[in-house]
Amino acid sequence: MAVRLLTLLIAFLSLGQTTLNAYVAQTNPGGNLYLVNRTYLLDKEYVPPDLVKPGVLCKYGDITMRQEAAAALKNMFDSAQAEQGYILQAVSGYRAYNTQSAIYKRKIDSTGSQRKAQLLVAPPGASEHQLGLAMDIGRKSNTNLTKGFGASEEGLWVAENAHRFGFIIRYKEGWTDITGYAYEPWHVRFVGKEHAARIFQLDIPLEDYVNQLQTAMKAGLLGEGREL
Repeated sequence: MAVRLLTLLIAFLSLGQTTLNAYVAQTNPGGNLYLVNRTYLLDKEYVPPDLVKPGVLCKYGDITMRQEAAAALKNMFDSAQAEQGYILQAVSGYRAYNTQSAIYKRKIDSTGSQRKAQLLVAPPGASEHQLGLAMDIGRKSNTNLTKGFGASEEGLWVAENAHRFGFIIRYKEGWTDITGYAYEPWHVRFVGKEHAARIFQLDIPLEDYVNQLQTAMKAGLLGEGREL
């Protein structure tokens, strides 16, 4: 992991300052790289400005996500069917703060423990679903959100191809100490094709990717003789 992060940092440092500035801008609210977890929380009033219904098979009629991510999701679903005959289904997209709060409380009740619950469900304000950039996906024949999706033909295809459309598998197995959440092969997050391809190749969590990007930005500023 350390070697991969160093490789990423060097790659970022090789970018021109204008490009690096543009990348860092994407880590701000509204950007495709905006980081949300139990440390970096969203305000309860935050609602993405461009939510739309993705033109894909949906388990429920009220599923939405941000416009660019919705278009990318449709491209991914269409390609899965055209290339392999796999029919994917959108299960859960944008969630308001209050909706996430209710889901989180139900999980605490069902597990009997807040510690167990927060490994499985994000507390309100800590969910990527509130960004409108995340989607839980399943198969047409089985929309249950379980680890079994990751071992299915559809799940394996998503894991190997999501980056082609700008998505990453956000919570991979073995990353819990960094992301804070258990393995979720069904949860994809839109970050854009360029960043998704790089994250896929390096096989690192979004937390590490954003941290290296911000480190490179600081190093670039210090290189110009500025103090932070």
